[in-house]
Amino acid sequence: MDGRNQPNVLIVDDNPGVARFFERLLAPQGYAIHLAYDGDGACTAVSSIHPDVVLLDVMMPGIDGFEVCERIKRDHTTRLTPVVLITSLSDSDARVKGLDCGADDFLTKPVDPNELLARVRSLIRMKRYTDDLDSAASIISTLAVMIEARDGNTEGHCHRMANYATALGRALGLGDADLQTLYRGGFLHDIGMLAIPDELLTKTGALEPEEFELIKSHTIVGDKLCSNLRSLQPVRPIIRHHHERLDGSGYPDGLRAAEIPVVAQIMGVVDVFDAITTQRPYQRARSAEQASDVLRDQVRRGWRSPELVESFLGLVQSGRLGTFTDSDACATSAL
Repeated sequence: MDGRNQPNVLIVDDNPGVARFFERLLAPQGYAIHLAYDGDGACTAVSSIHPDVVLLDVMMPGIDGFEVCERIKRDHTTRLTPVVLITSLSDSDARVKGLDCGADDFLTKPVDPNELLARVRSLIRMKRYTDDLDSAASIISTLAVMIEARDGNTEGHCHRMANYATALGRALGLGDADLQTLYRGGFLHDIGMLAIPDELLTKTGALEPEEFELIKSHTIVGDKLCSNLRSLQPVRPIIRHHHERLDGSGYPDGLRAAEIPVVAQIMGVVDVFDAITTQRPYQRARSAEQASDVLRDQVRRGWRSPELVESFLGLVQSGRLGTFTDSDACATSAL
């Protein structure tokens, strides 16, 4: 096996004899073996070596295996790492607790060597699939940012959208999962614009009806582009529906009111604000006050939620958007 692609297996057991037994079993299979003998050592090793699978004893002094597993799964940088809990406990309560902690599999001592090898092979294969999906998602995110460079007038749009949307989500009390979705959605909402010809993106005059229909298709194209990436599934409602309106006059599906996901409604509000306050080929940049007037007019027309608009404008007026940074957003949301 190529050393550059050699899977890392972390074995955690306070009994050195058991740890060495697993090492002798797995090392000949081409795995890079790392050992830890307590919970603290396990947490340190996970952060430093980024294992492809963790074989984790449950009963250890100090931090037990349940707590280590929970910490691994709570950290967004390691939560996709497969964890196999190895225990002499056979009762259902222990397994339920392990599932609550996020364990991916269980083995009961004494461990059957063939079963152990099969579980490790399977979980490492799944980890590699997940890594490939994340790589694809990163590539798409990079392409999304490249859209900004096509007309030279929207630099920073994706970062602003991600920060504005996440700030509004926090102000509304949304949870970490929704905040991550909003942050990613800020970068990916217009990914479908990759299919739109440059001459339409840079056109300064009014669009012909057929040209506008082509522009509108970016929502469907973007949704399809991300449809096969598991890690981007939560973002797809934003990509497809951020141009919907509460009265059903938006596109592409003419959704109404509660049919439009809240994260998509949030992205729609901040998209209008950013479009008005930045220079575009078809219009000059206007003030935040003018953008506020437009958003409130859209509320009166029945296009936008008054709660979302007033919450966002409250952030604008307080100056909190100006101090909101990428690192703030990434505290709970990572691309």
